[in-house]
Amino acid sequence: MHRSPISYDRIVELVEPDSTVLDLGCGNGELLQRLQSERSAQGRGVEIEESLIRECIAKGISVFQGDLDEGLKDYDSQAYDYVILNQTLQVVHQPIVLLREMIRVGRRVIVGFPNFAFVQNRVQLTIGGRMPKNNALPYEWYDTPNIHLCTYRDFHQLCRREHFVVLRQICMNGRRRIPAGLRNLLAVDVYFLLSGRHTNAITAKATAG
Repeated sequence: MHRSPISYDRIVELVEPDSTVLDLGCGNGELLQRLQSERSAQGRGVEIEESLIRECIAKGISVFQGDLDEGLKDYDSQAYDYVILNQTLQVVHQPIVLLREMIRVGRRVIVGFPNFAFVQNRVQLTIGGRMPKNNALPYEWYDTPNIHLCTYRDFHQLCRREHFVVLRQICMNGRRRIPAGLRNLLAVDVYFLLSGRHTNAITAKATAG
C-alpha cells in the first residue's frame, strides 16, 4: 500500500489535539506515533500482519491484531473521537460496510485513498491501453492488493448516498494542494474528514483543503 510521510502530514493536520484515535490498518504505527507526539492523542491501532504488530509494540503503540473485513463489531458506538483508514479502503472486500462501521464507532472519520481518476492514470489506460502503473499505483494488474479502486468523484457520490457529512477534504499532488474544480483530474491522493451526523463543534459545510 502507498503510505508516504506526506499523507501522514495531512492526517495529522485533520486531528484535533488531545483526541482519542483508532487507526485501522495502522502498519508499523508511525502515524499513531506522530499523533501522540504532535497532537497529544491517545491512540490504538488495528493491524493484521504480525511483523508490523511487532514494530508497533516496539514503539510502545497499543495495537490489536484484526481483520478489517470482519468489521468493527467489538467496538462500541462513538467510542473514539477519530477513526482513521489511510490508503486501505481500496484493499478491503466490503468498503461500504467498513465505512458504516467507522461512522458508528467514531465521532469523526478520516479516509485517505489514491484517486484512480488522476490524469496520468487516464492517459496510461486510454492511450497505452494498459492498466496504470506509477508512483501512486506501483503494482502490476496481477499482483496489486487494490481490489476496489475509486475516484474523488466516486467517493463524493458515495457520501451523498450514505448521508455521510463531508466536513473537510484535502486533495494533494505531491506537496501541492489541488483546488476545487480540478481535484478529480489532478489529485493523486485525497483525504476526507467525515461525520455521520451534524455537530455544533465543527461545521458540516465542506471546506477546501
